[in-house]
Amino acid sequence: MTVSYLLLLLLFLLHFTFVLPWKKEEFRTCNQTPFCKRARAFKPGSCSLVAHDVSISDGDLTAILLPRNQDLENQSKPLLLALSVYQDGILRLRIDEDPSLAPPKKRFQVPDVIVDEFYTKKIWLQRISTETIGNDLGPSSIVYLSDSYEAVLRQDPFEVFVREKSGKRVLSLNSHGLFDFEQLRVKEEGEDWEEKFRGHTDTRPYGPQSVSFDVSFYDTDFVYGIPEHATSLALKPTRGPDVEESEPYRLFNLDVFEYVHESPFGIYGSIPFMISHGKLRGTSGFFWLNAAEMQIDVLGSGWDAESGISLPSSQNRIDTFWMSEAGIVDTFFFVGPGPKDVVRQYTSVTGTPAMPQLFATAYHQCRWNYRDEEDVAHVDSKFDEYDIPYDVLWLDIEHTDGKRYFTWDRALFPNPEEMQRKLATKGRRMVTIVDPHIKRDDNFPLHKEASKKGYYVKDAAGNDFDGWCWPGSSSYLDMLSPEIRSWWGEKFSLENYVGSTPSLYIWNDMNEPSVFNGPEVTMPRNALHQGGVEHRELHNAYGYYFHMATSEGLVKRGDGKDRPFVLSRALFAGTQRYGAVWTGDNSADWDHLRVSVPMVLTLGLTGLSFSGADVGGFFGNPETELLVRWYQLGAFYPFFRGHAHHDTKRREPWLFGERNTELMRDAIRIRYMLLPYFYTLFREANTSGVPVVRPLWMEFPSDEATFKNDEAFMVGSGLLVQGIYTKEAKRVSVYLPGKQSWYDFRTGTAYKGGITHQLEVSEEGIPAFQKAGTIMPRKDRFRRSSTQMVNDPYTLVVALNSSQEAEGELYIDDGKSFEFKQGAYIHRRFVFSAGKLTSLNVRPNASASTKFSSNCVIERIILLGHSGSKSALVEPENIKVDIELGPLHFQTGRRISVLTIRKPNLLITDDWTVTIGIGIFLWLLKENRGKTKKQEGYSKRRLPRIWHSGSGSGSGSGSGSGSESSTQVIQSKAKADLWALSSLADIQAPQLCADAGSDTNA
Repeated sequence: MTVSYLLLLLLFLLHFTFVLPWKKEEFRTCNQTPFCKRARAFKPGSCSLVAHDVSISDGDLTAILLPRNQDLENQSKPLLLALSVYQDGILRLRIDEDPSLAPPKKRFQVPDVIVDEFYTKKIWLQRISTETIGNDLGPSSIVYLSDSYEAVLRQDPFEVFVREKSGKRVLSLNSHGLFDFEQLRVKEEGEDWEEKFRGHTDTRPYGPQSVSFDVSFYDTDFVYGIPEHATSLALKPTRGPDVEESEPYRLFNLDVFEYVHESPFGIYGSIPFMISHGKLRGTSGFFWLNAAEMQIDVLGSGWDAESGISLPSSQNRIDTFWMSEAGIVDTFFFVGPGPKDVVRQYTSVTGTPAMPQLFATAYHQCRWNYRDEEDVAHVDSKFDEYDIPYDVLWLDIEHTDGKRYFTWDRALFPNPEEMQRKLATKGRRMVTIVDPHIKRDDNFPLHKEASKKGYYVKDAAGNDFDGWCWPGSSSYLDMLSPEIRSWWGEKFSLENYVGSTPSLYIWNDMNEPSVFNGPEVTMPRNALHQGGVEHRELHNAYGYYFHMATSEGLVKRGDGKDRPFVLSRALFAGTQRYGAVWTGDNSADWDHLRVSVPMVLTLGLTGLSFSGADVGGFFGNPETELLVRWYQLGAFYPFFRGHAHHDTKRREPWLFGERNTELMRDAIRIRYMLLPYFYTLFREANTSGVPVVRPLWMEFPSDEATFKNDEAFMVGSGLLVQGIYTKEAKRVSVYLPGKQSWYDFRTGTAYKGGITHQLEVSEEGIPAFQKAGTIMPRKDRFRRSSTQMVNDPYTLVVALNSSQEAEGELYIDDGKSFEFKQGAYIHRRFVFSAGKLTSLNVRPNASASTKFSSNCVIERIILLGHSGSKSALVEPENIKVDIELGPLHFQTGRRISVLTIRKPNLLITDDWTVTIGIGIFLWLLKENRGKTKKQEGYSKRRLPRIWHSGSGSGSGSGSGSGSESSTQVIQSKAKADLWALSSLADIQAPQLCADAGSDTNA
């Protein structure tokens, strides 16, 4: 009894300790990390390498690297170099030790990240050309990279760079001679390789084995990427005379509770992929496939003088310095030249994001923890009572039997299948948490089987590693092994996961991995995986493998027919293929609201499009205004979830008074209204890698005002969102890029592009603008979940540019299966030009046998900025439809023409044309002359205030105090407000729509 009590007390103390806010002293700095300290002290030219025996082998350019001046008594072993060229201008550089010389062990090369399709894109080199660069430099070997670029291996001193055919450099490696490769060797007598940190000892049995080098980006202004850090989008310099705190960006997956913002310290994930962007040339990228701890310096102006380097004047350049504890050089150069080109090139290597199920793109409700089945039913019913849609309810660790995953606390959840089925009747799902730590309990079948099979990671002595986490004494599966991953995946079958149903999905937390009593709250670096691989070599990929195994297990559960949904906290290159991520344990304060935007944008740039932050902040109790603003911003995250720590007060949207409930409901409903647009963007990410939400400069790559802007972002190419990040804000500066106008998302007010507007804001919403020249699909009827909206009609919002043109797309599939891979989907392109709105099939060659069918119709078309005649004819049937039209005056007399075509009842699957012409307009006048207008009234659901026309105000060119004018209505039946959102609730419609006809709102 005493022993059990002490164990429980120890577990409580560990729990208490590891939920305290982040403490800097618990995590290593560069100076406390020997390989980083050594690398930073390395002097240029300390080991000047020369490339010898350059030739072509197996379609690659190959060479051996040796120091120029070898010490006869301490000669270095040669390093093997291989340059490979791939389609789309991708260059791969690999440098490793020669395995034929029998090093103490083989260096780890990360498997399972590069997708199989990439290898089919290899260009087999046939010849090498040579030239001499400079008077005192040796020859260089040049190979074809693309029609516009070539790769160069300078032999003495060794350097690899990519240049345009004109000779201008794009990317280079080792241009400053900082390359250092610590070769594996036998420990000499008396030599001490051990490292100590805060009472933990790393034996380092293979000694120093770090790799470091410099990478330069040319004709550029900023660099981005290398998540995960709570810092700005544009990476700040970490080294140089003007840098106050010289700490590199750390890539080392850690369980960091309530992380600090504006910090280069590593948190939950690591993607060693950097993007540069500038006005002169465009965009390029660099990726290092390495899963060991990495530190990266962005070298500020003047760093070369500090280091004693004399650099010639050259193209505008940003220098970076990459350091890793172990591994090999396995790097990729991406030449762009555009932002979307670089993302496409990178995801052609690591894979494009998985296509999520429709429900996963909607709103998720989570808390640590919903107590029991009664609590679940209560929360679910309250969403219905307050008419707030949601799709997924989550259960944290307390739902299990003593933190034994795949189990239920039957006292609290006696009928989990029935609980899930009740949610499923409303089209809702449930997510439960499954973490990597397995409770060491001989009566727990999962542990018993894993232990018997030898599936756990080993400690340095070869025994099953035993660490502390939520269950107490825990072990961790060796997910590097395909056999173990397959075994793990089988545990998600309905037979093995007792109490689960097909509507249950999974959350992988703590998979950095988190070890409460381990060094830096993680697994010791000298722990052992299959094949003698040290944990230090694959640490950053451990969570990736765990995520992979879980996702593949759900695919197996559904017999390959059901798309998985798995949320992961840890992340690595390639994670995008297996599901969503979130930014971890943030805090309920305005700073964490603000930093969530660059964090999500950075993840998107590095392939991980499906990401978001905990709405409201995980730790602490948000003030009501902050919570409302977070919902208004979070509605535009790709992954939209409310979540909170168990010590916080309950914060479901109906707990803050009627007015605040309205505001949060309106924010959530915006997401549901835009689900067709979001789902189309997720498909774009799935096919091209281009992120769902993206920095302004991705859409406006030559606009320098966008390069550092990370307070606003684009949702797709058509919607700009500006967050509100301060308490009681009354006005906000919004920069609207480009030469075309922007239309207020809620009111239709037009704003001039290319300038900064000072806009008044209210509690009702954050600024959002639709770009002129775009067409946005949406659904204006709201139900309990996205599943119940599937057969509802569409609205198209056509925002015309100065040429009276616009275009957009809509993608639809069954929202759940993999049938879309066999062509079972609808993909339409909408084009407005020359007074005609046309629907075109993007894939006209789809066979009937694979065609996905839908009976959905377009019930409303809204044109913003239309000038000229206003009437409508639907072809090919030549049907004349009732219309609503008239000029609206917004902002200092700026005339905004609006045309609303209601109930054209156009099938979403068909080709059709809607023509706007004066002839139809005159016909409607004649037909309606003398007829009595029919009063049909509004639906019981009313419009929220945020959609009132004329509600915004602003200043800047072409904007002012704002005024509202009546609309002349030219129809007898289907009058409506500008946005005609007849299904939104809670606010009275504006007077100009008092006669409006009602839509059926089932």
